[in-house]
Amino acid sequence: MKYGLIGEKLGHSFSPEIHGMLSDYTYELKELKRDELKYFLENEDFRGINVTIPYKEEVIPSLYYLDSQAEEIGAVNTVIRTEGHLFGFNTDIDGMIAMIEHAGIEISGKRVAILGTGGTSKTALAVAKKLGAGSTVRVSRAKSEGTLTYDELYEKSKEIEIIINTTPVGMYPGCDKTPLDLSGFTSLSGVVDVIYNPLRTRLVSDAQKRGIPATGGLYMLVGQAARASELFLNVKYAPDTVESVYERILRSKENIVLVGMPSSGKTTVGRLLKDALGFSLTDTDEEIVKRCGMDIPSIFATYGEEYFRNVEEEVIRDVSAESRQIISTGGGVILRQNNIDALKRTGKVVFLDRPLEKLIPTEDRPLALNRAAIEGLYEKRYPIYSSVCDMRIDADGTPEEISLEIIRRIKQ
Repeated sequence: MKYGLIGEKLGHSFSPEIHGMLSDYTYELKELKRDELKYFLENEDFRGINVTIPYKEEVIPSLYYLDSQAEEIGAVNTVIRTEGHLFGFNTDIDGMIAMIEHAGIEISGKRVAILGTGGTSKTALAVAKKLGAGSTVRVSRAKSEGTLTYDELYEKSKEIEIIINTTPVGMYPGCDKTPLDLSGFTSLSGVVDVIYNPLRTRLVSDAQKRGIPATGGLYMLVGQAARASELFLNVKYAPDTVESVYERILRSKENIVLVGMPSSGKTTVGRLLKDALGFSLTDTDEEIVKRCGMDIPSIFATYGEEYFRNVEEEVIRDVSAESRQIISTGGGVILRQNNIDALKRTGKVVFLDRPLEKLIPTEDRPLALNRAAIEGLYEKRYPIYSSVCDMRIDADGTPEEISLEIIRRIKQ
């Protein structure tokens, strides 16, 4: 192993792909137990490694040198071997600053609450100070010197202007969790979450629904990786490198979620997108049929629509946790906000807007059996499709034309 990442659980890391976009070296993942860390650092012949949870502080005693940034923070995420000695750096701070600036969140003079007390919280504290925060406080589940408990934070909720989450709450596979209820934080002007899987955590989504600028951690991940790679190779990348790699990795991970009326072409367009992009294809109606062991008309006839919607919500929650998918949904998926929230955490919602006169009633769609039913659904659902989508596509053309337009718009 010459270059790579060490940590405790690395199964869903994006780092190998990001480093592959930055340069042509092989970047490996190495999961270590605590009792293996010291031996690895002293005996593995690596050139450069990144360090993640829970070893950002534990590697420090094995290092020959700490740069001033890492020493100030007390946490290391990058180690290089030079002439037999280990040198420690913290490039998370570069990545976090880049992420905050990219999101257009202004910290200068603001009251900042940092959730968590681990190594990344120390980075967030240093970043807040560098960006001129008016005041900072760290928040912990247990009371300790220099921190607030979450109950104490809620008491000060109206004063807090910026929240930075450095805890793992909301990380895959616990995507439906959030570290904080934002409803009482009436002065918020920015929310930052270092989690990048899912792409948009529930905390970020909750902030955005309130009109608060918010960002997940993907841009930070790319920014810190670019700086680490410069240290590995002793090079300097072009100024637009981070933005370019961020856009590429986002497109490669973000699901494309197709919504629209029954017979709007979601299944056919989904297959074309799957072949064009190399993503997997998930049809949520097919997943419901598998779980229930009967077709959709039978589910409606036997158990009713409410039962169907409950199963649909379970399916949406499960499938939306994965990335690199085309997700073709049933026409009524937009009727529950929980479905939209789950789908948007990892995906871009695309509304296939097919003209009403071209929507065809069929027997396999219990709520769209005839022309009158189709027209009733269209009137009720069209405003919802329009309000929840990230992209509206005119679906009056051929499936090939529609899929090409989706790809063109996403690349834009």
